[in-house]
Amino acid sequence: MHDLIRTVLAFSLVLGVLVFIHELGHYLAARWRGVHVEVFSIGFGRPLLRWHDSVGTEWRLCPVPLGGYVRPHGFEGPEDATEEQKAAWQPGRTFHDKPVLSRAIVIVAGPVFNFLLAIVLFTGLFATVGQPHILNQVAQVVPGSAAAVAGVQKGDVIVRVGDHTVRDVTDLQAFVGGLPDAQTTLTVHRGEADTTLPMHIGIVAEKGGAQRGQIGVSFAMEMGHPKSLPTAFVSAVKETWNVSIQTLQGLWQMVTGQHSAKDLGGPLRIAQMSGQVAQYGLPSLVSFMALLSINLGLINLFPVPILDGGRLVFYIFEAILGRPVSRRVQEISFQAGFALIAGLFLFSTFNDLSHFGLFQWLASHAGQG
Repeated sequence: MHDLIRTVLAFSLVLGVLVFIHELGHYLAARWRGVHVEVFSIGFGRPLLRWHDSVGTEWRLCPVPLGGYVRPHGFEGPEDATEEQKAAWQPGRTFHDKPVLSRAIVIVAGPVFNFLLAIVLFTGLFATVGQPHILNQVAQVVPGSAAAVAGVQKGDVIVRVGDHTVRDVTDLQAFVGGLPDAQTTLTVHRGEADTTLPMHIGIVAEKGGAQRGQIGVSFAMEMGHPKSLPTAFVSAVKETWNVSIQTLQGLWQMVTGQHSAKDLGGPLRIAQMSGQVAQYGLPSLVSFMALLSINLGLINLFPVPILDGGRLVFYIFEAILGRPVSRRVQEISFQAGFALIAGLFLFSTFNDLSHFGLFQWLASHAGQG
């Protein structure tokens, strides 16, 4: 019960903060560009709490913490609005009447705020507890793996593979990945001396028939020393950039079949991971929140019509053509985008349930019946 409560609270905190910051970006940009915001909602469903601020925006807190939204005044165009809606429009404060640049700024501000949140979180983390570094020191050896057969032990520091001197873990993984099924040696620093172990590198099969090498170890991590605020900020910007690139590379590998789409997780996996990282303390939770914020920012920039990136594509075409994209094209695109997002949501949820072993459990009980 304690684990469940921690998971629920951590998930609500993480997702609530990310959604709030994303929508805050839309809200502040709308206010900046002179657009009145009618509703700012965190979560979906019947509001648990609601109140109006001094400028007339209704703030809502809803029970389903899977997102949120900001509704700008006059977001619907003249073609979609009812006569009653048109009569309520405030001249000069409607979204649809603003220049295309102002509308684009309002839309892109949400993802931008997610990247800014990641930078702020990383900056605070690096300035207070330091930046974590993955060491090429073995933290765990997978039973039955190439490393286990070779005699690698926990605490060993991997210094060479064959004649190749290992610079860091990334270098080690890249080098070993190119040596599937190879017979070589692994030199480790153990105690006060170096030990050379004969090793037959294992094979991991990729989609499309490709193979990569793997030795079967996980590595230790250490926190660096706290940095000065300017240095921490620069490191945070670099870390946000690197995580963004790595995330896009991982998604591309899924699209091209280099990695299985079964790795795609959904809200249930996020909830589980939120609870897991929360037990390791606030720094782990902050780091996890920063990573999710980057992912949320990237996903919303994808050129899918129902997402922010899809609307930006329409605005780019509008700026080039000098007129909005036809209503019919937008309707079809939004329907296709909704179907795609709904499909991904269901697929990722299926992956989550498979990851939790639900279907194996059902199959075993059905067999007993």
